[in-house]
Amino acid sequence: MEMYADMETRDLMLGNVGMRRVKLKLVILLVLLAILKEVRSHGEQPLSRIAIDKAAFALHDLAYVKASPTILGARGETAEWVTLEFGTSNPSIDDWIGVFSPANFSATTCYGENPRVNPLFLCSAPIKYQYANYSSPEYKVTGKGLLQLQLINQRSDFSFALFSGGLSNPKLMALSNHVAFSNPNAPVYPRIAQGKLWNEMTVTWTSGYGIDEAEPFVEWGPKGGDSIRSPAGTLTFDRTSMCGAPARTVGWRDPGFIHTSFLKELWPNRVYTYKLGHRLYTGRYVWSQKYHFRASPYPGQNSPQRVVIFGDMGKDEADGSNEYNNFQQGSLNTTKQLIQDLNNIDIVFHIGDICYANGYLSQWDQFTAQVEPIASTVPYMIASGNHERDWPGTGSFYGNMDSGGECGVLAETMFYVPTQNRAKFWYSTDYGMFHFCIADTEHDWREGTEQYKFIEKCLESVDRQKQPWLIFLAHRVLGYSSCICYAEEGSFEEPMGRESLQKLWQKYKVDIAIYGHVHNYERTCPIYQNKCTRDEKHHYNGTLNGTIHVVAGGGGASLSTFTTFQTKWSLFKDHDYGFVKLTAFDHSNLLFEYKKSSDGKVYDSFRLSRDYRDILACTVDSCPSMTLAS
Repeated sequence: MEMYADMETRDLMLGNVGMRRVKLKLVILLVLLAILKEVRSHGEQPLSRIAIDKAAFALHDLAYVKASPTILGARGETAEWVTLEFGTSNPSIDDWIGVFSPANFSATTCYGENPRVNPLFLCSAPIKYQYANYSSPEYKVTGKGLLQLQLINQRSDFSFALFSGGLSNPKLMALSNHVAFSNPNAPVYPRIAQGKLWNEMTVTWTSGYGIDEAEPFVEWGPKGGDSIRSPAGTLTFDRTSMCGAPARTVGWRDPGFIHTSFLKELWPNRVYTYKLGHRLYTGRYVWSQKYHFRASPYPGQNSPQRVVIFGDMGKDEADGSNEYNNFQQGSLNTTKQLIQDLNNIDIVFHIGDICYANGYLSQWDQFTAQVEPIASTVPYMIASGNHERDWPGTGSFYGNMDSGGECGVLAETMFYVPTQNRAKFWYSTDYGMFHFCIADTEHDWREGTEQYKFIEKCLESVDRQKQPWLIFLAHRVLGYSSCICYAEEGSFEEPMGRESLQKLWQKYKVDIAIYGHVHNYERTCPIYQNKCTRDEKHHYNGTLNGTIHVVAGGGGASLSTFTTFQTKWSLFKDHDYGFVKLTAFDHSNLLFEYKKSSDGKVYDSFRLSRDYRDILACTVDSCPSMTLAS
C-alpha cells in the first residue's frame, strides 16, 4: 500500500510538472500568437473602434458645438481648417467629437446587413474623430473646449457631433451647424499613371459630377504651347459592389465619380501642363487648378532616371485625429519627404496596402488628398495588397477579411494601372532603362497559373541591351524576410513564395526584387536558393549571379518586429519608416538608396556596375543546358 501511495504521489508530482510544462508552453504559444497577430494585423482601423450599433440619442440643452467658418474653399481650396467651440455641463475625459459627412447622418432605416434594431439613428461611421480634451486639457473641469480640424472637399457637407460614453457606448449630446465647400462637386485630387504605351500618360481624378450632369475632360499641352482637350471615361459603384461589412454597412460612403483620361503621343521627357475640366450641360465650365508632369523617357533612353518604391504607407490626418497605431509618424513623414524631393523623383511605386481604409470608404478621399502633390506631378503606380483585396469567397488567394469588404473595388477604381483586366492586378511597365514586372500576391502566382505565365512573359520580353535594369515588385514577401512572422513559420518568406518564382528570377537575371507587407526595411545579398552568390555588400561589379531581395514596407504603417535569428543572407535591417530610391545613371551604373522618412537621409546603399556582356554571361540555372549536339 505504501509503495502504491508513493507511486501515486510520484505520478501526481510528475503530473503537476507535466501540467506546468504544458501551461508554460501554452503561455509561450499565446505570446507568439499575440506577436504574430500584431505583426499581421497591425492594429484595427480606428473608425472600427466606434460602436455605431450602440449609439444613442441623448441631446442635452446645455451641450453645444459651433463650427466656423461655414463656407470653405471660396478661392478654390480643396482643404481648409475648421474651428470648433463646444461644451457640456457634464464633461468626461472620454467625450469625443465625430465629423460626419453628409451632415445629416440621421436615418430612419439602416442598410439590410446592419444588425441595428430600433431605435435607429446612427447608421454610418464618422469620417474622422478626436477626443474633446485633445487640445483643451481643462475640458474635464470647465466643460468647454476648442478644437481645430482639417477638412477636405469630399462632395458633401459636414457636421460635428459631441458624444459622451466613449467610443464603446456613444451617446449624442450635441450637433453643430453645417459646414460646406463652395463647390463640393469640383474635380479634385488628380493622380497620374503610366499608360499601356510608353508615350501615354493617364490622369485619374474624383468629382461629384456624373455623366448625366457634365462631360469630363483634361485640357493639356506642352508647357508654353497650345492646349488640346481629351475626353475622360467615368466610373463609379454602389453599396452592392462591396463584398461585406463594414464597406457595405457603417463604412459605406458615396465614392462620387472617378474619371480617367488618356493623354497620348507624348514627346519623351517633355514637360506638359494640364487641368481638369467638366462642361456642365447648362453650358458652364468647372475647372481645377493647373498641374504639370514630365513625360516618360523612351524605353532604353540613356539619361538619369530616378524611381521611388515603398509599401504600406497608409494615411493620417495633419490635425492628429483618427490616430492609427502611430501611422502619423511614418505616413505623413514619408509623404513630406517625397514632396520635398519631388524635383529628384521621376516615378513612384506604392506596392500595396495603400491607405488602410479597411472598409471605411471616406479614407480613400483622405489618402488621395494627402498624396496629391506627388501623384499629380509624377506617375503614381500601385500594386494590390491584402488590405485592398482580401475577402473570403471573392477569388482572393487568401481567405482573410483584411480589405474590410472592399475586395479590390476601391483600388481598382480609384487608381489606374496598365493591366489587361483590373480584377487581375498584375502588369508590366517601362521607364527608360528600367523594366518593371509587378505581381499581384492576392492572386495565385504559383507555377501553372495565369499569373505565373504573365510573370515569365514579362521577364523574358525585356531587351536587356536597352533596359538593363530588371525589377520585380510585389506586396507580400515572395523572397526573403527576417520578420518574426515568417521566422516563426520557418520559411523567412510568404509560404510558397519563392519556390515557383526563384528559377524565373535566376533564369532571366532579375536584378532586384522589392516587397512590402512587412513593415520595416531589409536588404539581402545577391541570392539564389538560400545561398549568397556574391560577398560584397556595397558595390557589385559584373554579374550578380543572383537577385537582391529588399523589404521596403516601412512607408508608414506600424512597424514589424525582426526575429532574433541571425540569417547569413541579411545584410542590412532597419526597424524604422523609410523608402527605397533607385537611380539609373546610364546602362552600366545603378545606385540603390534606402532613406529614412524622418530626415530623408541615406542609411543604406549599394551600386551596381556592369557591361551588357555581364548580363549575357551564364550563371547557375540562368542559361539553357549545353549538350553535345549544341
